[in-house]
Amino acid sequence: MAIIHINDLKLQAIIGTNPDERKNLQDIAINISFEYDATKAATSDELNDAVDYQLLEQKIINFVKNAKFQLLETLTDRVLSIVLEDPKVLSARVLIDKPNALNSANTVGVEMERKRS
Repeated sequence: MAIIHINDLKLQAIIGTNPDERKNLQDIAINISFEYDATKAATSDELNDAVDYQLLEQKIINFVKNAKFQLLETLTDRVLSIVLEDPKVLSARVLIDKPNALNSANTVGVEMERKRS
């Protein structure tokens, strides 16, 4: 098994419930980890046998660019679903941080995990 990590994918999104947040892009940082059986990929050294994390990154960027959610929970759930679209992914965890969401904290984050059934 292999665990792939994508750390601090910095994007902007319409996310939040306050009127300003509904109009202005907010900074977010997405952290993803997912597990898959990399035995075949490690042996063949072929991208077709691996999870293409560059393609995954592009899918997430395109999704977030067009997304408008009130809750980090909803955005996190949707990004998690995108990660699990690849049938090679056995389980995934997504953490989305929203810097400056609270006055006294550096960030607020929501983390979700799902395993393929």
